[in-house]
Amino acid sequence: SALSNCQIFFQTYASAARATGSKSVIEIGSQDVNGNLRSAIPADFTYTGVDFAIGRGVDVVLDDPYVLPFEDESVDVVISSSCFEHSEMFWIVFLEVLRVLKPHGLFYLNVPSNGQFHQHPVDCWRFYPDSGGALVTWARRNGVPAVLLESYVSEQVRAPWNDFVAIFLKNEAFLPAFPARILDSKRDFTNGRRHGHEGLIRHMEKTEDLRKLSWIPKFLRSRRGFR
Repeated sequence: SALSNCQIFFQTYASAARATGSKSVIEIGSQDVNGNLRSAIPADFTYTGVDFAIGRGVDVVLDDPYVLPFEDESVDVVISSSCFEHSEMFWIVFLEVLRVLKPHGLFYLNVPSNGQFHQHPVDCWRFYPDSGGALVTWARRNGVPAVLLESYVSEQVRAPWNDFVAIFLKNEAFLPAFPARILDSKRDFTNGRRHGHEGLIRHMEKTEDLRKLSWIPKFLRSRRGFR
């Protein structure tokens, strides 16, 4: 699901990014433990994988996990998947992402919304549907006019994980440059947010795990001999 969500991101936003001259991509947390996102990058984009440890898929090793070794406003697109939950202070990393992004730059974030405890080396956070808006509030409190273009919680795919996916634009002045949204065509999600749309799209209070669990008593009652 992490790879497919990133592929959908580039399918939706790559053309508009090219129109702004955007071609450079940085992946935060690129070490290939269970794969990384390099294969999702369009061929005409340049890719740099960064991580705080040496490993397969890592081009730049960070001396400090909260400092990205790139100049201000020098990067077009930053992507990160299954990484922020392992950052003790992900909000600092978020501000670093905004610092290195160009004003028209995009940040694609994919983080677990549920799932088992897994330390690499720590596992601290899960993200709910309001998390994207909270990060925008944090950005604006720090003087960055960021905007949440869209977010959603994707459905499970052959695993007990639901991904929280959010796409941020560094400067709201560039909103007209990015008219398309993943949620314009995607259907397998819950609790989506789309810039300009009030409230949640496909609002669901129960998580997918809880919805599945609620069917167990009904299933058992349908079995012969169950009382």
